[in-house]
Amino acid sequence: MMQLYKKRDFGTFISDSFAFFKVHGKNYFKNFILLNGLLLILMVVVIVLGFREFFGVLFGSNMSGESYYFEQYFTDNLGLFIISGILLFILYTALMTINFLFPVFYMKRIAEGAKEIKTDDILSDFKTNRKKVIKAYFGLSFLVMPVATVLFGFSYFLIIILIGIVLILFVAPTLFNIITFLCYDYFNGNRGFFESLSYAIRAQFSYPNGREKSPYWKYWGSTIVMGILFYIVSGVLSAVPMILFMAKLTTASPDGEFEQNPLTGGFGIMIFFLYGISSLLSMFLMNVLYINSGLMYYDNRTDLHQKMELEEIETIGINE
Repeated sequence: MMQLYKKRDFGTFISDSFAFFKVHGKNYFKNFILLNGLLLILMVVVIVLGFREFFGVLFGSNMSGESYYFEQYFTDNLGLFIISGILLFILYTALMTINFLFPVFYMKRIAEGAKEIKTDDILSDFKTNRKKVIKAYFGLSFLVMPVATVLFGFSYFLIIILIGIVLILFVAPTLFNIITFLCYDYFNGNRGFFESLSYAIRAQFSYPNGREKSPYWKYWGSTIVMGILFYIVSGVLSAVPMILFMAKLTTASPDGEFEQNPLTGGFGIMIFFLYGISSLLSMFLMNVLYINSGLMYYDNRTDLHQKMELEEIETIGINE
């Protein structure tokens, strides 16, 4: 069983992230699918059915230069778009919260000595901490994520003067680590939401005792490496439907004319379905980043390292 509460360096974060899935991967993703399966399916259905026609009409009207047709279609189906948008927002934020908290509860049980974790165990953790889960949902959805989006968007905007490229390389990994540290700390201690947020920010730059060298560079470097690997794989996955779409767009029909709106009919459903599948696979891959950040959190909790080591020694003595 992997020891979580211990000091790690840059390379160990990466190797231990993959080692974690080598040991716990089958059980981890089995529980992840059982817990998230319904929400994942619902979100794909909303995307395919709720927005397929929207993008199809938008693309078709732009191709033929009939922007007024899109405006008319939007006006006639405003209710559908609003309902689809609200459903997608609720599903996405709920899924986002569960995705952030699932590895938190899973790793917490591993840290407590559990070897085989069941879905009922994770559900029990959600139920036991339901008040905190609700607070985390609203705090993440309406405070932390909007602020993070604005900061990232501002950095992205500054790409036009080149400095934005440097900013994004530092802002994106740091924001990600702050959000995940917030989730881990909020459910691994007795601090309130804003106290955990404050700790999550401070933890990027120092250890609790304040006497050790700043861990920022190893946290940042590890997240950058794992993030690059994630975007390469997810980019390949999302490229498949894009290639099919472009191929369809440039292929003439039997009468010699090109498709004006290739997103209609069965082909449109297939494209959105493939995009949905690639999005789901990307969500699975994000768990590597969540676990990597979790290892950083346990690295940062030096105040608990000695306590956990003593408890482990006592456990060994009892077993013997």
